Parts: sequence; structure tokens; C-alpha cells
Amino acid sequence: MNRTLVFLYLFFVVSLTRGQSLPFLKEPAFKAGEELHYRLRYGVISAAVGTLKVEDSKIKFSSPHTFHLSARGQTSSAFSVFYTVDNRYDSYIDSRTFLPHYYTENIREGNYRRTDIVRFDHRNRTVQGNKGTFKSQSAQTFDLLSAYYFSRNLDLSNVKPGQSFNMTYFLNDEIATLGIEYIGIESIKTPIGTLECLKFSPEITPGRIFRKDSRLYLWVTNDGNRIPVKAQVEILIGSVTLELTEAKGLKYPLGEKLAGVSK
Repeated sequence: MNRTLVFLYLFFVVSLTRGQSLPFLKEPAFKAGEELHYRLRYGVISAAVGTLKVEDSKIKFSSPHTFHLSARGQTSSAFSVFYTVDNRYDSYIDSRTFLPHYYTENIREGNYRRTDIVRFDHRNRTVQGNKGTFKSQSAQTFDLLSAYYFSRNLDLSNVKPGQSFNMTYFLNDEIATLGIEYIGIESIKTPIGTLECLKFSPEITPGRIFRKDSRLYLWVTNDGNRIPVKAQVEILIGSVTLELTEAKGLKYPLGEKLAGVSK
């Protein structure tokens, strides 16, 4: 797993689904014009930055209205001396179901280049990628970007500490599942203030990056916006932390609770 995949793993791993339709809030937790900025730190060194945006889609699909989600991840100036990354991810989702229609990845890592195009057929539970068509067992299958935004709209009012979930997503021409445990509510300090958060622990696989005893923790605002503000994991050498540095165009004031938000 390279540095970019670690970045993506921390960036989107909030997503939750059980392989069947989960209840979600009908009113989106986000709106067009939202923009989130993140920083990835390796120890005390700033290794990468990322930006997520929500826009009204100019491309029309079968749904009456579509959101265009975009994310860009780049190595910081300090890390670019050793290895340069500039990746772009785009997902087009139905604004009512939050399921993806179409997804693209444009990968630029050093001298490596790759472009992925993915199409979703939720009626037939199939995903068409670069290497063919794949069958999903889940009623809700996502790319990593649409999974992030869908999860923000889940109704978590009945979630209990210790409860685990699974997410189904399509990545690198493979449908995979990730388990996530809900830990509880915790207030943490962030670059944008102290916030009450929902704390999760997604499962990770030991190997070239993670230690055998490593645990990944993720903190998501316990409010109407449901934005991840921090993720942290121990790796073989040191630790990696993802933190929100700026949030613009939010639908609700930070900390404002709505129905479906844990108490």
C-alpha cells in the first residue's frame, strides 16, 4: 500500500453500509458550494493536502438532480522533493439516494499515470470498470468518494457503542468490503476548534504499512454536517494523521444537531 492509498484510506474510510439498504436522512447533510480542506501529517511533517468539493452537476443522468463530487490530493512541498503526487477523483451521485452514477480517477504519482472510469448500474447490481463488469452482492455499492458523502447522511440515531458495520466499495477493479466499529462520542481539539465527534475504528490489514497491533481511529462531527475532522493510525514507522484545516460553504453551523444525530 503506497502513501497515496494510505491517504485515501484515511480520507474516505468513514463510509458505512451493511450490504443491504440502510436508512438515511432524506435531507442532504451537504449542499453545493461546500469545500473541505485536509492536511495529512507523517509524524510532525506535513506530507500531503487534500480538497473536497460539492457542486451541482452539469452532466445529466437518469436522476432529476445530480451532485458532482470532486477530490484532489497532492503531496506537500516538503514531500514533493522525494515523491510527487497529484491525483484527481470525481463522482456523480443521485441527490435523492446518494448512490453513484459515474466515477473517474486520474492518478499522477511520480512517473506513473492511470485513468479509471467506472459506471454503476444499481438496478442490476453491477459495476463496469476498466477490466470488465463486476457483480455486487450489496444493494448499495460505492466508489470511495460517493461512499464518504453517503455515510454523512446515514441515520445514526440508534447506533450503540461496540456496534460494527460493513461498507461495500469498488476500487482498482475489485469490489471489496470494510468493517467499521462505532466507539462512542468524544470531544476533540481540531485546527477549527473543539468539536463533539462520533468516534469510529475501521478495520485495517497488517502488512507493509500497518503494524499487527495498529488501530485506525476516525472522528466525525456529531452535528448536521457529519464531516470527518481527524483520522489517526500507527504504522510500522511512526504515525499518520489526517486533520481538517478549513471548512467552507457548510449547510449547518458546526455543532448544530439535527434529527438522526447521536446524543
